Amino acid sequence: MKNILKKKHDPQYYFFSGKGGVGKTSCAAAAALYFANSGKKTLVVSVDPAHSLGDSFAVNIGGEVKKLDKNLFAVEIDPVKSMQEYKEKFSLHIEKMDYLKGFGLEDTFDIAGMTPGIDEIAAFDKFLKYMQSEEYDVIIFDTAPTGHALRFLLLPEVLDSWIGKLIRMRMKITAVTGIIKKILPFGEKKDGDEFGGKELEAMKKRIEMAKKILTDKQKTHFNLVLIPEAMSILESERSMKTLDKYNINVESVIVNQLVPKNSGCKFCSERRQQQTKRMEEIKNVFSGAKIRQLSQFGHEVRGFPILEKVADTLYQK
Repeated sequence: MKNILKKKHDPQYYFFSGKGGVGKTSCAAAAALYFANSGKKTLVVSVDPAHSLGDSFAVNIGGEVKKLDKNLFAVEIDPVKSMQEYKEKFSLHIEKMDYLKGFGLEDTFDIAGMTPGIDEIAAFDKFLKYMQSEEYDVIIFDTAPTGHALRFLLLPEVLDSWIGKLIRMRMKITAVTGIIKKILPFGEKKDGDEFGGKELEAMKKRIEMAKKILTDKQKTHFNLVLIPEAMSILESERSMKTLDKYNINVESVIVNQLVPKNSGCKFCSERRQQQTKRMEEIKNVFSGAKIRQLSQFGHEVRGFPILEKVADTLYQK
């Protein structure tokens, strides 16, 4: 009865990405806290293999969804565990089908375990599970540093083709085994989904859904986090162009680590002057996105009180 009465939501999705060390995890954590404090049931998901989401909140999170505060939940996707679950789900267990060995099909049976980037694909499968959830009003994704994040976010294009090939392969194998079972009435007879077809079809549907969500400007809000330095600006510009190519819209650019005004500090004043020039460049390069600014804090951004200050700055009216 509890499950029947459980409220379903139509979530909004927020992605935070950027070069390593620019503060994207802090921004993702602050955003999650902001929405939770606004009364929205919020899940923040870390898809960065080098998790620092727990460090930002100053709590241990782990691979299962954990409640951190009222309306606030978090999870860190474990790539090793995800890969193991994925391989178990799609393994075709050649040892149970000795009668196929003479057909030269052995290599196809370990395709899920041998595919390059299987750890990313396995993590993406878990990512799709959370994206499909209707339990939350807001789902926030703290992604890996830019290059890894782009590969991850563009996986639907790759997987759509890859899963399609697996399904066609499965159909061929199923046809062969069907013939064998007719010729050899004493052959192994099984009812069920021995080649993982239902799982493949289900994943294909989840991939199609992910592609729709990622390109839906009303549902998906992509945030690039950068610092006012040439390398960070260039990398973020390349990222935006790549995302645009796949119809993923960058809604906002968060400029982090800005030096506050300090007339008594020559170094600070010179640094701020240089950053002011970079800010003009950022406004020109990312003219289609909302520009949000974050000043440096006097101490590390870790724990709920300081994250609330970051949230207030990010989403001030």
